[in-house]
Amino acid sequence: MEGIEEEANGEEEVLGSSLTMEKVAAAKQYIENHYRAQRKNIQERKERRWILERKLASSDVPKEQKMNMIKDLERKETEFMRLKRHKICVDDFELLTIIGRGAYGEVRLCREKKSGNIYAMKKLKKSEMLMRGQVEHVRAERNLLAEVASHFIVKLYYSFQDAEYLYLIMEYLPGGDMMTLLMREDTLSENVARFYIAQSVLAIESIHKHNYIHRDIKPDNLLLDKYGHMKLSDFGLCKPLDCITLCAIHEDKTIDDETMMEPMDVDGRFPDADKKSSWRSPLEQLQHWQMNRRKLAFSTVGTPDYIAPEVLLKKGYGMECDWWSLGAIMYEMLVGYPPFYSDDPIATCRKIVHWRNHLKFPEDARLSPEAKDLICRLLCDVDHRLGTGGANQIKAHSWFKDTMWDKLYEMEAAFKPEVNGELDTRNFMKFDEVDPPVPARTGSGPSRKVCNYSYYLML
Repeated sequence: MEGIEEEANGEEEVLGSSLTMEKVAAAKQYIENHYRAQRKNIQERKERRWILERKLASSDVPKEQKMNMIKDLERKETEFMRLKRHKICVDDFELLTIIGRGAYGEVRLCREKKSGNIYAMKKLKKSEMLMRGQVEHVRAERNLLAEVASHFIVKLYYSFQDAEYLYLIMEYLPGGDMMTLLMREDTLSENVARFYIAQSVLAIESIHKHNYIHRDIKPDNLLLDKYGHMKLSDFGLCKPLDCITLCAIHEDKTIDDETMMEPMDVDGRFPDADKKSSWRSPLEQLQHWQMNRRKLAFSTVGTPDYIAPEVLLKKGYGMECDWWSLGAIMYEMLVGYPPFYSDDPIATCRKIVHWRNHLKFPEDARLSPEAKDLICRLLCDVDHRLGTGGANQIKAHSWFKDTMWDKLYEMEAAFKPEVNGELDTRNFMKFDEVDPPVPARTGSGPSRKVCNYSYYLML
């Protein structure tokens, strides 16, 4: 009996020792990860300051303004670190209505229990992000939002994670997005379009100044606040330009170069195209676009209508690709559908690559000569595209002749959305609470930017 007890005690000691070793190993791993992350954060912080100093050194900005910009960066870095130290979790929020859903997760309205403040919570499934190689994009997205304090982009308040999800707590803009507005209004007058294109220019300029390319400028990502002013969102594809002199695309190809370069007829069809792709009148094109736009808004395929040709051709690109996207949006605002729209995303991509044969204006669109000129100077090759030398090239265009750039966010908006209270979601599509089926894997990394876009995962 005594021998049995001794054996049992021995087993307990071994078990206890094993558990202790596991705890020690876990603690060691935690500490190593913590200090590794600290070192990385410090290095990233130094790099961001070095990039800013290098940029300022080569500019004509006055010395006092340079010092203020460096101090502003330090203040933002400190605020970012404060947010990171603040331990917060999903239980700190009351989850309300779903206002967006895509391939990687969902966006829903939420209320912070402690303060009562209303936010938009972006919830991303870790396993999907890892499988699709999106981790670096989320990190770039978070870094950009922490670095750039601007009236023109959606504000980030918190970021945290649990075992299964990543969470970004953003400001909630109840006015909906530009896609919804365009679907409701068909087209905008030049005055209204000018107001929102001008605000888009300021938004894009604000991220370019911090050496980021957005790479996903489209109406879905232009959000309206309750007063009708616009802010840029969804930085899931943004890329820091300092990492790459030009973004050379080497990820999995969704559309191969040979397919992209196939010849097209002048009317947009391929030699072996189906008869269903026959020419449509502008009105039929508008109706067809609106019908399909609603479907694309909720699909994991999305629409490539706003992607620049240099991105599709995977030959390297810079910030200029965002200005092409803005030109496509301006065309859609004034005409009613994007300039290279086709029944099928692959055909749209081919039209964009062969843009010289397909950029046309319907006769009944009645655009001013200045509007047509600006669109043509945005939807062109990189060497001649406005914005290549900075946003001031676009601001100086005659279409913006009377635009008061420094007063845009102080003046009354061109369109004021109908909003009844801070919890109003009428300007967003309705979603049920049932989880959608997990989308099939379509390749890794940012191949999503060619033809695998999610609907409005708001940032």
